[in-house]
Amino acid sequence: MIVGARIDFRLIHGQVANLWSNARQVSRFMVVDDEVSQDATQKQVLRMACPATVKLSVLPVDKAAANITAGKYDAQRLFIVAKKPEVYVRLLEQGVKLEQLIVGNMTTMEPVKKLSRNISCDQGDLDAFAKLKADNLPIVIQLTPQDNPEALAL
Repeated sequence: MIVGARIDFRLIHGQVANLWSNARQVSRFMVVDDEVSQDATQKQVLRMACPATVKLSVLPVDKAAANITAGKYDAQRLFIVAKKPEVYVRLLEQGVKLEQLIVGNMTTMEPVKKLSRNISCDQGDLDAFAKLKADNLPIVIQLTPQDNPEALAL
């Protein structure tokens, strides 16, 4: 069962590894990123950042969607993390069902719009968020589980 879906350009780090895993009682983190899934060094860094009690999958988008829709993680408490909203557009297009998308930290080299102190978007990000909103996916800004979620405004 999916217990969380988050955008965070740092993927797994202190806030995600400790705060979100405890708040959502996560049994598996899934990092969904086509490039990171092919990079042994980045995968090793993510393994080191992941709590010892939590399993980790680092998968490309298509494989992640196939595994989720096949029910591979139904008995686990799955928390998905990706760097960009485009990943979630692709997951939804492939049949993955999400209740909410949590936006944490986002940065881009050439920001078009700053949505909050911790969220800078390029045009691709804005287009992806618009698509997700059009698909009626609730999107909130929430850095930590203790923070009050704010609806994402474009």
